[in-house]
Amino acid sequence: MKTLNTTVVIVGCGPAGAITSIFLSKNNIAHTIIEKDVFPRDKICGDGLSGKTRFVLHKANPNYLSELLAETDNALPCKGISFSAPNGKVINIPFPAVHALKGEPMGFSSKRKIFDNFLFEKTTSQYSTIYQQTSIQSIKNLNDGYTIIFSDSQNQLHTINCKILIGADGDKGIVRKTIFNNSGVKKTAAVGLRAYYSGVTSASNDPYFELHFLKETLPGYFWIFPLPNGQANVGIGLDAGVARLKKINLKQKLLNAIETNSLIKDRFKNAILTDKIIGWGLPTFESHAQISNSNVMLVGDAASLIDPFTGEGIGNALFSGMVAAEAAVLAITNNNYSSEFFKTNYDVLLYKKISGELQLSQTMQKLIQYPWLMNMVVNKAQKSPSLQKTISSMFTDLDIRALIKKPSFYWKILINK
Repeated sequence: MKTLNTTVVIVGCGPAGAITSIFLSKNNIAHTIIEKDVFPRDKICGDGLSGKTRFVLHKANPNYLSELLAETDNALPCKGISFSAPNGKVINIPFPAVHALKGEPMGFSSKRKIFDNFLFEKTTSQYSTIYQQTSIQSIKNLNDGYTIIFSDSQNQLHTINCKILIGADGDKGIVRKTIFNNSGVKKTAAVGLRAYYSGVTSASNDPYFELHFLKETLPGYFWIFPLPNGQANVGIGLDAGVARLKKINLKQKLLNAIETNSLIKDRFKNAILTDKIIGWGLPTFESHAQISNSNVMLVGDAASLIDPFTGEGIGNALFSGMVAAEAAVLAITNNNYSSEFFKTNYDVLLYKKISGELQLSQTMQKLIQYPWLMNMVVNKAQKSPSLQKTISSMFTDLDIRALIKKPSFYWKILINK
């Protein structure tokens, strides 16, 4: 058995783990990545990426997004968000052009197999050691860090000691399960299905992220996210508790909406399902859950940071990885790896930035249970630029709290301004 020593170990190299590695390398911090899969690999997702994704990528490297968008097969810029209410009314909300940066889009879509691999390739540096196709045998807490025993792709056993352990291996990952005993955050809160189609016709001249609150899919929502080369990511998301209680067949709901809903069925007349319809669990946001302890932090899905309204989690995963890397740098500089230190420099800072928008999303998610409320929201949004700005900000802005905490904001919505 080989014994290794490093400052930081990152378990998992999806977007959260990869961006953590990238920021650690920017700060000259030696670290090791332990990844169970081999890249490129698929990840079930809606494939929509928000303004927060763009923000973090630019923080990591101003050229990353331009590089990704340079290949038209990689990503498709999207112009805004389209919502439809149960009564069939639709509103298209363009992303604000004022936020455009270097002519790059506020939002875009990219298959996770492509996007995740793009980030994974950026983790290679003189400060990173990467193991793929691994299997972790155990994680043990020491007085001054953690010891991880894992096997590599050649079934060679390794023991690695670290000062900081970062769990980026999802809500069912071994870090959360072992160290937090699944008590840090709740179990999967929502479920979804993803299907890839070709030949879905567009509802407008420009590509939009589409969220449809159809009668056929309530109390869930149906989405269509356009992708490069005439493809589309089509899916449905629903509260896991409701799905279990009502014994809802999500696949049946998805196909029924495609076949019968008057708003979308004609768009699927010549569409072809190009892959299997696959389901997965979404660890949606839980307010101020514990996501760190002495010598350890959880990022991305492991920290349950998926937006409960839109289902988008990549932006928050990237943001959490960036904040975790910054906290790790501070911990190393100050030689302080206590639970109090990480709570102050990770939990508090992360929640300060993202909890406002996610709490708003929790409220919006609850509206899905009441069709008449969703009808009212869309009707009001058609008349109120302030409400349109709020909905758009949920996809584009890092700090929506500055917008929604002003009394004038609510007055403008009431008087349709």
